[in-house]
Amino acid sequence: MYFINPKTDFAFKRIFGSSESTNILKSFLNALMYEGQPIIEDLEIIDPALAPKVSGLKDTYLDVKAKINDGQTVIIEMQVLNVASFAKRVIYNAAKTYATQLGRGEGYSKLKPVLALTITDFEMFPDNPDVISHFVFKQTKRFFDYPDPEIELFFVELPKFKKTLQELETVTDKWIYFMKNAPSLEMMPENMSAVPEIKEAFAIANEANLSRDELADLEKREMVLEDQRNLVLRGQREGLEEGMRKKALEIAQQLLDVLDDQTIMQKTGLTLEDIQQLPKKRV
Repeated sequence: MYFINPKTDFAFKRIFGSSESTNILKSFLNALMYEGQPIIEDLEIIDPALAPKVSGLKDTYLDVKAKINDGQTVIIEMQVLNVASFAKRVIYNAAKTYATQLGRGEGYSKLKPVLALTITDFEMFPDNPDVISHFVFKQTKRFFDYPDPEIELFFVELPKFKKTLQELETVTDKWIYFMKNAPSLEMMPENMSAVPEIKEAFAIANEANLSRDELADLEKREMVLEDQRNLVLRGQREGLEEGMRKKALEIAQQLLDVLDDQTIMQKTGLTLEDIQQLPKKRV
């Protein structure tokens, strides 16, 4: 038995955004946003495409979108690649979802809160050890809530989750483990099948339930995703190398008046040609 990777857009939408996924998504959201408490009681999965109502706004396409409880909107995105300006994109999507609720002539009182849940396959907040982070509007000195905290951001950073299968305790642990490890499993773990919604998710993720065309499409998507990941990593590596080189040139420039070229080469790792092209200060 093999399971499709829930971190791909195709699999994520199939597991959490299909017509049969209401209970699965409800359990998933309660686990990741509310520590497993049944805060979300009503849920309706809706079209995740955010076509702009205002001329000039960018089109936005989310993985899953739902209405919960008294009309609040939840937008969910699974992001594998740490692309440029991703943090800005999260805020843009949430703000646009909030702003486009109103039709012409409707009052602000009709606005409902927007909750944005983002699951990342990379670390967004390297200085924070928590797997789940929750951001709201608060006053900066006394930390009281804004009167209408209409937009909330939730982040789940999968690489920070280190628990083994035997260490899973809560439904939150189990859902995160599912997201991170499902494609490496050959059968559904017994300690996870006790959660009916996770059991359903495994059934949907079972490759045996996919057609040949769906499997071929999934394989292509994963190949494209791997190519994109390699491009991003290459760009990050080249950016780091360029940054290090720039710093080395700055240091070499400062050392020109006090050290000979060979010594500067040893200290900075630059070539003689690099050093000879620097503006000379020596007399």
